[in-house]
Amino acid sequence: MKKIKKYIGKSYEPNCVLRATSDLKIPPGVKIGSTSLITEPYNYVSGGSFSGKEQPYSPDPFVNYRWDNPKASDLLQIFLCYPIGVRTENIGSFIGVETLITDHQEVEVLGTGMILLDFGVEMAGWLEIDSPDLNGAISLGISEYNEPAIVNTGPRSPSKIAVPVKYGNTYRLELNNELYEGVRFGFINVTEFDKTFHINGVRLICQIKPVNYQGSFNSNIEMLNRIWYTAAYDVRVNLKEDHFAAILMDRGDRHSWTGDAYPAQAAALIAFGNYDFVLQNLRYTAVHTNGIESFELYWIFSLIDYYKYTGDRKGVSALMPQAMLRLQHAYEIYAKNPALGFFGWDERLGAGFENPDIKTNQISYQLLALEAWSQFSIVSRDIGRGDLADTYEGYVKEKLSDLLKDADWYSSYGLHTSADAINAGIVTADIMEFLYHKNFTDRVNRLSYSPFNQYFILKAMGKSGHYDHGISSILDMWGGQIEYGGTTFFETYRPGWNDVINENDPVPNNQAGYTSLAHPWGAGVLPWLSEEVLGIKATSPGFRTFDIKPHLGRQVTRVSGSTPTPHGMIEASFNTATGECKVIIPEGTTAKIGIPKAEKVITDICMNGREAAVLGEDFEFLYLAELKSGTYIFQVDYEGQTPAYREREYTYAAEFVREDSETKGNWSGVYGTEGYDFFSYNRQGKDLENFPDYVANIRYNKANTIQWVSKTDEERALARNTRNNGNRKLGALYTNDPIACQQTFTLDIFLKTDRMYTIALYFADWDNTERRLAVEMFDKDTLNMVAPIKIVDNYSNGKYLVYRYDKSVRFRINQVRGANATLSAVFFGI
Repeated sequence: MKKIKKYIGKSYEPNCVLRATSDLKIPPGVKIGSTSLITEPYNYVSGGSFSGKEQPYSPDPFVNYRWDNPKASDLLQIFLCYPIGVRTENIGSFIGVETLITDHQEVEVLGTGMILLDFGVEMAGWLEIDSPDLNGAISLGISEYNEPAIVNTGPRSPSKIAVPVKYGNTYRLELNNELYEGVRFGFINVTEFDKTFHINGVRLICQIKPVNYQGSFNSNIEMLNRIWYTAAYDVRVNLKEDHFAAILMDRGDRHSWTGDAYPAQAAALIAFGNYDFVLQNLRYTAVHTNGIESFELYWIFSLIDYYKYTGDRKGVSALMPQAMLRLQHAYEIYAKNPALGFFGWDERLGAGFENPDIKTNQISYQLLALEAWSQFSIVSRDIGRGDLADTYEGYVKEKLSDLLKDADWYSSYGLHTSADAINAGIVTADIMEFLYHKNFTDRVNRLSYSPFNQYFILKAMGKSGHYDHGISSILDMWGGQIEYGGTTFFETYRPGWNDVINENDPVPNNQAGYTSLAHPWGAGVLPWLSEEVLGIKATSPGFRTFDIKPHLGRQVTRVSGSTPTPHGMIEASFNTATGECKVIIPEGTTAKIGIPKAEKVITDICMNGREAAVLGEDFEFLYLAELKSGTYIFQVDYEGQTPAYREREYTYAAEFVREDSETKGNWSGVYGTEGYDFFSYNRQGKDLENFPDYVANIRYNKANTIQWVSKTDEERALARNTRNNGNRKLGALYTNDPIACQQTFTLDIFLKTDRMYTIALYFADWDNTERRLAVEMFDKDTLNMVAPIKIVDNYSNGKYLVYRYDKSVRFRINQVRGANATLSAVFFGI
């Protein structure tokens, strides 16, 4: 990790400074969603108090606020948030910038320049400043990272910098009709200066849906604790008045997404126990579909989760018609290669909307259907619809019989299809281990490109008993986002970003478009930690019966937490270092407890001062007799030591050789000894090609073309050879910004046969517009990542990235900052 940029104040402290809201000015005509905040009294945070337990691992400033009786019908409330850090590079233009992190804000403006504001936590809010004597011209901006945000086309304001609207002495940034955006950082830009003026107020006005934290999680690994609470906050900060939203930053798709809601609702059931709001969102998403086939099945899984956690037969029965339509539709399109629409942003899943209907996704859809029919048949039978249960069990029997006719049906499965097969419960122990060791042990490639899809991989890791790998991947995927500086979880993420960008710097955009840093579809890690590591899991609807079996692996030695149920709170704590354990079982429930062995020998267990009755054991647990409601304190005597967990290294199949900023366009004798391809060199769309004999073809996708210059003597342009250095040219492929999901293009290089070769990519920011881009390298056949991500910046004079590999390859070029991302040439041999 590179060093962070320092601020005046307590930079990056996960806390928000809150002050009284009585000074908030809301002008007529302003609305937040469907909640009118037009007339006084304004709907400030009220109806409760900061009476809950303080939680140091949470970024949520309201983690310990307790509303008296929060309900799904509650309106949004508002509060103010103030900067905890500030920075300006225009020292002579501002006096008193440091006061913006105090109770007495007073900045004297003496010239043009910019002030960066860090609010410490990403909020759903909008930026305001106060000035009694402002003159000249200013703009205000917001962002999820420490440079002003510019998103793709679609929203009213793709640029998140604008001239504020004036209300008396208050200047408000209004970027959309709902006002709020995802805001971690703010910017005050003085663009024209006439005479000295003053800024005596800077704040965010933030919106919040009343909901109380009920569940909890704590372990000896602090990062896991931070991950659990960050996931909870990620869901909570995205709650709208009447539904679960899917993104904070307005980029044109800020509405409910049925699939996104699956992990978000699963997290909410545990963190908040807001059953009425989850049911309301199930009703909402039942009729607000997105045209994505897998998302329709994720809605089924969400309904199953809701029933498992609540036991609400009436609520589920009312939604049965919607469930039946989805399950019947899945049967009708099964194995018919339907248009899937989307399956995930990962390269191996078709890279979002680029190629969603690939074979692996068709297989995964079929596996999801098998899982949905199987699980929903249990729900159907439980609520008295044995006829439906028989139908769905019949679907499973029929389709599974067809699948198993091929004895080798699973051998070609990759990471995501393997996870879906394991989660569907259709694999034998031997097949499970084959799939696991084939696809889940590579530390780089066992991660999907999004926390959303990683949730399903996590579930498979749990089902296959590889909890240490699951915990390790959590620390890589979700812990890495926190180490980057995130206070919510992202739409896409690679741990390698942390090696090439500074903390809170802009991240790569990609096939998802502008990369959202507040995407609650990343919250699936929370239910996995609570259900698998803490081990609290319902075995009958509404937790009438449940298990507590903490899967600690070799890394976790202590875990505690709670899960809300309709019967009351389940609480559990286990410590394999001291042997002290405790469970609290609510009235009307029965629990099966597994005391974790932690690969040690348990010599004795006392429960409430008496010897505990042990019913049985397996490799992981000693099982006690079923326990009714009450509080149980255990003392477990252990002998031996838990073996240490050995983390795998990040390894890549390709070699990154070097970055070269010296050669410029003088490539002859340095690169291209075996061949090259100069993009749009002869004219726009006409390459200068000289392929090596081992290259069959080069193909690019989603790239625009340009010939920047047809004749020049500038060294950063490419000479055709050493004899015509005075007649250089330069063209490029470039991303189709700012259209949504066009912030990227791919370059595929097909070999005739596998062999080792050297390849160099040449970049030149010809018009000197401070472009910044990211380069990813994948094996063309497996689409596994084979080289670490690289950032290319400051490349107006030309820059090469040089690699060695032995197979066909795909490069993905992603825009980070600037008008677009460009690539001018590829060379073979050095």
